[in-house]
Amino acid sequence: MSELSPLLNDFTTFGVAAKAKSVHALTSTAELHQFLKSPQSEHSLFLGQGSNVLFSSDYPYSVALVRWKGKQVKLLSDSEALLIAAAGEPWHELVMWSLDQGLGGLENLALIPGSLGAAPIQNIGAYGVELKDVFEWCKAVHRTTLAERTFDAEECGFGYRESIFKNELKDQYVLTEVALRLSRNAHRVNTSYSPLQQWFNQASLHAPISPLDVAKAVCSIRRSKLPDPKVLGNAGSFFKNPVISAQKAKELSAHYPETPLYPQANGSFKVAAGWLIDRLNLKGFKLGKAAVHEKQALVLINSGGASGREIVDLSKHIKKRILETYGIELEEEVTIY
Repeated sequence: MSELSPLLNDFTTFGVAAKAKSVHALTSTAELHQFLKSPQSEHSLFLGQGSNVLFSSDYPYSVALVRWKGKQVKLLSDSEALLIAAAGEPWHELVMWSLDQGLGGLENLALIPGSLGAAPIQNIGAYGVELKDVFEWCKAVHRTTLAERTFDAEECGFGYRESIFKNELKDQYVLTEVALRLSRNAHRVNTSYSPLQQWFNQASLHAPISPLDVAKAVCSIRRSKLPDPKVLGNAGSFFKNPVISAQKAKELSAHYPETPLYPQANGSFKVAAGWLIDRLNLKGFKLGKAAVHEKQALVLINSGGASGREIVDLSKHIKKRILETYGIELEEEVTIY
């Protein structure tokens, strides 16, 4: 367990200036246990790649970096396998590695920044697929008792960008390992998302489409829309797509017939938050050195030297405009400290 500089600038994809009481890099679960037994662990924050975190000010406690790695494939049958990997594995690298092993299921989630350990907490999703669709189990260590527990999908309480680890068990467990059930052959790729269909049509790619084909399409689309965090600090989508009632969806359609609405199983509707923001001509809008990205209204960026507070103020401005215009309350996807 090594102690690093307390500066947090390089440990989040927003790249804003912030400072912790101390920063510790944990490269094994043994070091995790060692840290949890130490006084520094009280109120500490565990960070993977920091791709869904914004520091609006200094963090008054310790930060622990999840850096333990390792992965293996366990064959279940001729058609399925378990990919079991450590929480510190970088997500996109793991996706591409799974494809190299001939496994399918993660291709729609390619190029999502972050680490594996954060994926179940957030129930990451993109292009018609969520982590819960392939999730088998995760192992976690209780921060106080140090007891290890295995959670199956039902126990994780997955929802839209939600899990039990963001709600009832928030800050109680540290995820150490995750198992994903993937296909070995007869892959059922999901190309239902319209940008994917458009990409395949333009590329003149027709069935059979492989998981690798889908991953390439997803990477191409994401790179065309989303800024590289190494160039412009960002955390991807800053807001969740709001879920509204059928009555609210009807009212919204009456005022704005072109509103993109996506029916949900429970009768509610999901609205494209990016469309709501874009319609208010907020792309490129700046507040200090924080800005709305010019190509993707859901992405807030650090255009260079922005403070975390400036980004928070920008998000509040957007939320206020959305509420005043549509009567819809946006919720942050990013965790703000």
